[in-house]
Amino acid sequence: MPRMFGTDGVRGLANRALTAQLALDLGDAAVRVLGDDGDKSEFDGRRRALVGRDTRVSGDFLAAALSAGMSAGGFDVIDAGIIPTPGVAYLTSVLNVEMGAVISASHNPMPDNGIKFFARGGFKLPDTKEDEIESVLGQDWERPTGAGVGRISHDTATATNLYIDHLVSTIAPIGPDKSQPTPLKGLKVVADCANGATSVVAPEALRRAGADVIVINASPDGYNINKNAGSTHPEQLQAMVKASGADLGVAFDGDADRCLAVDEDGTMVNGDQIMGILARAKKNAGKLNHDTLVVTVMSNLGLKLALRSMGIKTVQTGVGDRYVLEEMLRGDYAEPWMFGLKSAQATSLGFFLVALGFFIYCGWLEKHHPVAKEKAVGKKSKK
Repeated sequence: MPRMFGTDGVRGLANRALTAQLALDLGDAAVRVLGDDGDKSEFDGRRRALVGRDTRVSGDFLAAALSAGMSAGGFDVIDAGIIPTPGVAYLTSVLNVEMGAVISASHNPMPDNGIKFFARGGFKLPDTKEDEIESVLGQDWERPTGAGVGRISHDTATATNLYIDHLVSTIAPIGPDKSQPTPLKGLKVVADCANGATSVVAPEALRRAGADVIVINASPDGYNINKNAGSTHPEQLQAMVKASGADLGVAFDGDADRCLAVDEDGTMVNGDQIMGILARAKKNAGKLNHDTLVVTVMSNLGLKLALRSMGIKTVQTGVGDRYVLEEMLRGDYAEPWMFGLKSAQATSLGFFLVALGFFIYCGWLEKHHPVAKEKAVGKKSKK
């Protein structure tokens, strides 16, 4: 029998493969397994969990069912509402909760949905933990009663603002005088939010960092996530960048765990190119640990050859951000910044903001010297 958990959690057609009952059972099983992993949260002795989701209409009933399963198992649940997947990972690491969960099917069509869990600290679960959850799924056990059951609270605004603060701090930390630096001032950016989880977060974070932001596909209605928009359909972004005279554009997918960039000519700058530019920038700045970039087997051979010519090594993992992160930690490639393709808490929006910061600080993405000037890595990868 195949595993229920795939490379990115449990996914399927909502209300068919992924039902409210399954979400309830997953919440129930997750607290049994992950609640035994360590000490209780330092919050009145209560166990706590965090749940977030993207904008799919099915996310409402799945979040309610998942939260019900967790609270019935004795966990107080913070429902963070609509927030990017990397935001759930980040908030799980800073809000003193024992586990997090995100309800999303990422770049997949709207009718699909999924559930994936984060352990304490915001890290994705190893296969062994997912197998444990699956093994106790639907089993009866002595659930808590009375004061032992959990509560469910809703605090979308606080969760969103905390994550935006974190994103902006990656390139524009608050100064000693409490002023907000604006390193992106003078930069015009088009953001395609895919009518997804980043519809509020991305524009606000970019604006707070000083950018002039043109926003497209940021009016989610529950049904239009990823529909002819976002990273799987970059045509609108390319056209808008050219029409508006923007310096660059970025397209996110539905839960903002990935992005694609577009230069001022409307030409795509893919993940390998972005990673190559950043790896070179960090090496030149003496900040690339062990002069190594961690990539997956999906990365182009041209990227590895181009980086080799710059004296940068690559380490390859299987597909999935958990495997990249494990290798980054194992090989000490993660400090001073978590640098690798799709790390757990530095993906997509945060990754893009940090990328912009490096471009600016290295003098490669100024008003009259945009990202197109630095596509040597991409050109080499196409040979």
